[in-house]
Amino acid sequence: MFVGFQVSYSSDNRSTDGGFVIHSWSFQTNGLRAVGLASRPSHSVSDSVRSAPASGGVASRKDGHRKRLAMGLGIPLSIVFLGAVMVFVILSMKKWRSRPAGFNGGVRAKAAGHPRQFMYQDLFSATKGFDPSLVVGSGGFGTVYKAVCPRSGVTYAVKRSKQSTESHNEFTAELTIIADLKHPNLVQLRGWCAEKDELLLVYEFMSNGSLDMALHSCSGVHRYPTLNWARRYNVAVGIASAVAYLHEEHDKQVIHRDIKCSNILLDSHFNPKLGDFGLARLKDPSTSPRSTLAAGTVGYLAPEYLQMGRATEKRDVYSYGVVLLEICTRRRPIDREAPGSMNMLNVVDWVWNLHSKGRLLDAVDMSLNGEYDTEQMTRLLLLGLSCVNPFSEERPVMRNVLGIVEGKSEPLPVPKKKPLLVFVSNAPMDLEGIVSECNQSTVSSDLFELKIDIN
Repeated sequence: MFVGFQVSYSSDNRSTDGGFVIHSWSFQTNGLRAVGLASRPSHSVSDSVRSAPASGGVASRKDGHRKRLAMGLGIPLSIVFLGAVMVFVILSMKKWRSRPAGFNGGVRAKAAGHPRQFMYQDLFSATKGFDPSLVVGSGGFGTVYKAVCPRSGVTYAVKRSKQSTESHNEFTAELTIIADLKHPNLVQLRGWCAEKDELLLVYEFMSNGSLDMALHSCSGVHRYPTLNWARRYNVAVGIASAVAYLHEEHDKQVIHRDIKCSNILLDSHFNPKLGDFGLARLKDPSTSPRSTLAAGTVGYLAPEYLQMGRATEKRDVYSYGVVLLEICTRRRPIDREAPGSMNMLNVVDWVWNLHSKGRLLDAVDMSLNGEYDTEQMTRLLLLGLSCVNPFSEERPVMRNVLGIVEGKSEPLPVPKKKPLLVFVSNAPMDLEGIVSECNQSTVSSDLFELKIDIN
């Protein structure tokens, strides 16, 4: 059906702009159902004729299409980007949590073939949550706890390292070095654990504590059995054998760097075992032995090490000599002359002064009540002075030391007057600040560990 308009021309109907205006119109049909026009809104023809073209609607539709396209692409891309970021963060967190600081994959690979890895939860339970009452020792890098395995009943010593760069280095050194060492007078490593940002080493438990505790137990705390001369002499022989093994019998020369009484442990039969290899280093002949950090314990450090920072086997010899003098005299390396006295006493100078006067045996521990072998005592005191000679080249090597201790070799001649070694140190030490005193703690004093940058 075609619908059109018929317009008659009249000058009165002509618009001023040359067009025509329809004011009204009507529509009739024949044969079709009538439509209720009243229900429809009135239609202004003039509005339809004069309305703007539909180009604005087309632009609006295009803008809407662009917005929908941008939203359709933007939302998935945003989701993908956020998902990638979340995956990266999760993987990084897992990697960080699974790798304790300072314990890299290389060390973990080295440890794989050595004593077994303990689960953290097992050690946590064995130490009752690292109960302070189970502490049996402490040092510059951590604390040692007595641990009893709930299932087997086996007793271990668990060393818990402090959270510091030095502790991580010590953990790595101790794990990688001591695991390869096999000697009856070295503490045996049973296992390790590196979980939950904790670095733990598990050792055989030494029921009689350390030599330091046995020699210098303080009043008011647990009293350790007094070591008779036979036990002390056995300690001297055992530790000499262990150090000789480290220096000359192991595949690679090991320099312990921290030989002292608190690192010498006693088993149930008072057999000595050297422990704590945190400062130990494998000597590499291709590199210089010079170090920029003096590490160890005041009183046991060789003078050339304080001056030059050279960690050689002669440094261990010096430390062993101090231990010998401590065994014989029961005096700490640096101590007060008498309880309450403000005068300081250096055991090396004190014994050498008595030797120069011909009164060497006056240095012997009075608590022995004269019950000792005079020949053995004299030999050990003179050997101790030979080992602490200020000039490192004059000190014997540990193989000769062991022979002298065992009585297989003659003692070396010791000058009556202590040789004088003069050097200028840029790290002055206040003796008042390094005096070892008894305290109320049940833990033996670890003396004073020294870390001085040598310029």
